[in-house]
Amino acid sequence: MVIRVEKLIFEPEEGNPAEFYVLEQTMLGGIPYILVTEEEEGDGEALILKDISKPGEEEAVYEIVEDETELSAVAAVFEDMLEDVELS
Repeated sequence: MVIRVEKLIFEPEEGNPAEFYVLEQTMLGGIPYILVTEEEEGDGEALILKDISKPGEEEAVYEIVEDETELSAVAAVFEDMLEDVELS
């Protein structure tokens, strides 16, 4: 089985572009979230990003989820989706 991992380039208003690999995506409470990492394979640091785009925006706008309650809820969903992954 081959799993294709999507690669995204984030271009912050300030700073250098950053490349991330999307491991999984989900929607919780009508809000899209993505689980990303800088490494395509292996044990790397993962981030959960929240889509904060406004309707009609041409490009998606993401922010890192920092609220502990929200982070725990979304991490639990991703852990269920990816059985071999522990987010902590």
